[in-house]
Amino acid sequence: MPLADILLEIWQETFLAIGYIGLILIIFEGGLTSRMDLLKQNFFLSMLAATTGVLFPIGLSYLLLYLGFGYGAVETFIIGAALSTTSLGTTFAVIGGASKDIDLSQTRVGTVLVSAAVIDDVSGLVMSSVIHDLGSISGGADVNLGWLIGRPILASILMAALTPLFCKYVFVPLFRRYIEHHFARYDHFSNIVLMVVILCAFISIASFAGTSVLFGAFLAGSFITYLPSKHPDGPFVVYSREHGEQNDDKSPTFVHTFEKYFSDTQKYLMEPLFFASIGFAIPFIDLWSGSAIWHGVVYTLLMLLAKVIVGIWIPLWDAVTKGRTANDSKPLLLETLPTAGLLGFAMVARGEIGLLIVEIGYNSTPYVSDAGFYTAVWAILLNTIIGPMVVGIIIKFRGKGIGSGSWGIQDSEENDGSEKPQSNSQDQRLEEGSDMSAQ
Repeated sequence: MPLADILLEIWQETFLAIGYIGLILIIFEGGLTSRMDLLKQNFFLSMLAATTGVLFPIGLSYLLLYLGFGYGAVETFIIGAALSTTSLGTTFAVIGGASKDIDLSQTRVGTVLVSAAVIDDVSGLVMSSVIHDLGSISGGADVNLGWLIGRPILASILMAALTPLFCKYVFVPLFRRYIEHHFARYDHFSNIVLMVVILCAFISIASFAGTSVLFGAFLAGSFITYLPSKHPDGPFVVYSREHGEQNDDKSPTFVHTFEKYFSDTQKYLMEPLFFASIGFAIPFIDLWSGSAIWHGVVYTLLMLLAKVIVGIWIPLWDAVTKGRTANDSKPLLLETLPTAGLLGFAMVARGEIGLLIVEIGYNSTPYVSDAGFYTAVWAILLNTIIGPMVVGIIIKFRGKGIGSGSWGIQDSEENDGSEKPQSNSQDQRLEEGSDMSAQ
């Protein structure tokens, strides 16, 4: 009953629906702006970081909540799952606004961070579907437990595996040969139609398959990003949004269209309503009891440790590949410590997905108690504050060193052919392509 119960129930339902559309657009934008090429280049290391970021919070939650505080086993899993996610949207905000001297998204550690955050969020979305379905077991319904838990996992794996295959071998050839050049005639209009159709298709498929519609939204964004040709002469390869709008043979990118027509509405209407709807369910006054505070603070410290451990893969990776990636003139640990701290604290659980998971467990299942809910909310709120603050401090004092080190922006010589250079901007690639065409 938010706002002293002055809102009619139908208005509350309306705001909740609009807010959920805002959440879908948040995840869709995350897929739309993700660099799949960088994910492939650092996939193994990102998987190690993401796996650690999921298993350690859940495992340490059982040590404290189940064995220490006496919470239930399923309740502990739900709370641990909520604290294992890393908000992708907050991750982009942190690495994008923390430093003016270096573009962290183009660094090696930034790539690993974003890739691991993507994998963590996907696993969190899958677990949210599983947790939601656990409510049918408690209701006495005659269900197959194995299929109930396995269906969202199987559906998510199949969607994640089949989407890039169908995209690369079916839709990309068709789009680039028959559709792409016609889009330049209509600019944003054709982009909007395609984005809406694909987003609706993916969330419908995800819903009927039994997995999270949010996962479908992320795949839809990634799918659309991969469709256009990357050749310098391609219609979607432009210097800026104005370049695509003013040239007859060019088209603004899908990101440009999203920023122009959806971003403001999402930022100032739908996102606030979503976060408000999450806040509606938080019993603010009840959070300030003595047991809720000390349980929440202790659990917060443990979850910070669980996520910061992810950074240990930086020195370990350098130790294994020291001959070609580490600077022998400096001690290995001293060189990689700021980078490891950056990765660890940037992976700290925060934001909307964690609150969404714990509220699903609290409202849709009987397993999460009031005490467990308060503990989880405290941990998520404190992590959301502490993580970005520490990342900002690390980048402020050590950002230049990280950017110029072995985990910063990579040159082709440093990659030894194992990774593509990541430091060239889109404008540089366009200029090179234009020079080649002129020659």
